[in-house]
This record gives sequence, C-alpha cells and structure tokens, in this order.
Amino acid sequence: MPSAKRPAGPFTPLDFQLVLLRRMADHNPDLVEDARRELGVSITDMREANRRWQALLHAPRARSAVARYRSVLGDPESTTPRRIGDLICDALLWPVPLWPDLRFEVLVAPDSVVWNEWLVRAPGAPGPRLGTLQDLIPWSCTVDEVARAFAPARPLEGTAPTRWGLAFTAPDASGTRHACTAEFTWGLLQRTGVGGRP
Repeated sequence: MPSAKRPAGPFTPLDFQLVLLRRMADHNPDLVEDARRELGVSITDMREANRRWQALLHAPRARSAVARYRSVLGDPESTTPRRIGDLICDALLWPVPLWPDLRFEVLVAPDSVVWNEWLVRAPGAPGPRLGTLQDLIPWSCTVDEVARAFAPARPLEGTAPTRWGLAFTAPDASGTRHACTAEFTWGLLQRTGVGGRP
C-alpha cells in the first residue's frame, strides 16, 4: 500500500536513508524495494528525498559537507582520529537504522574538507566471512572488507559519484581463482563480475 504523502519539513535521517537507496536502485532494485517497504515509504518519497538532497548540495549558499551531515543526522555517534599516510583526520560515524551493523562514516581533514563519505562496518560488529566468490552477496560487505579479504585489491574509478570499484583475484567454490571486479555504492557491495567490469 502506498504511504501517505509526507509533509515537507526538515531533511531527516529517514530521508537520508532514501538518498542512499536511490543510488543503489540501479543495481539492486529488488533489495531497494524491500528496504523501501520496510521503511514504509513510497517511490515518490524516495524520489522527493533525492531531489531535496540534490538541492541541498547545489544551493547557492550550501553548508559545508560536515555541517550538512550534522544538520541532517545530528551529532555523530563517535569521532575518532584516523591516520591516512602522514595525515591525521577525524572519522565521524552515524548509525543507519536500515543497516544496524553498519555506520555512515565521514572522513574530515584538519581544514574541515571531507575526504570520504561511505558505509563501514560498525565498531565491534562482526563482518561477513569472505573466502570465495559465492560469499560476495550484494549488501553483505563493504569496500574495506572486500579489499582485506582478497588482498591485494586494486581500486577502480567509480562509474558515478558515490560509487567505487575494486579489482582483485578470488577463488570460486571449487578453488579455481578468477580475476574479479566489484562495484560499491556508498561503500556497500552492489555487484561482482568475473573478468572485466561487474
């Protein structure tokens, strides 16, 4: 049953989850449909949330990325110093109710510039066991989990904003190794391919 049209108001954490889903719908429409129903929202709600998010991003006096996330998601659940090479940044984490074992992570440089924004495993939450191609199930794992499980993995340019790719070698269930690629949206696995792009 379609949800009633929600009145326009502040952009909420629910709206932000719809933005994440909107980007994932190109690869996994069935999973997105199930998630949308779980959240009790309509396709129109999802499209409207994405439209409003784009308006926030491109407003003439748009807030900084960190200020935008704080205004939408509230104070982060945690803020942790993170070293990347010779530089130290802050990793801000917010819960994402749709994926209780994940967190939305924003890496912020000392000059307040956002370096990265994606989904990661929540601290202390057990990750999936990744040993073969068959373990690479959409929405089951994050970029860093796949990169660690099938090291060395090579980053690939994403096909669109908020998308990342990895190239790596992984065995199938029989132990035969294959050259593989995987594509992620907002850091979450969407699809895997053997020999070439997913």
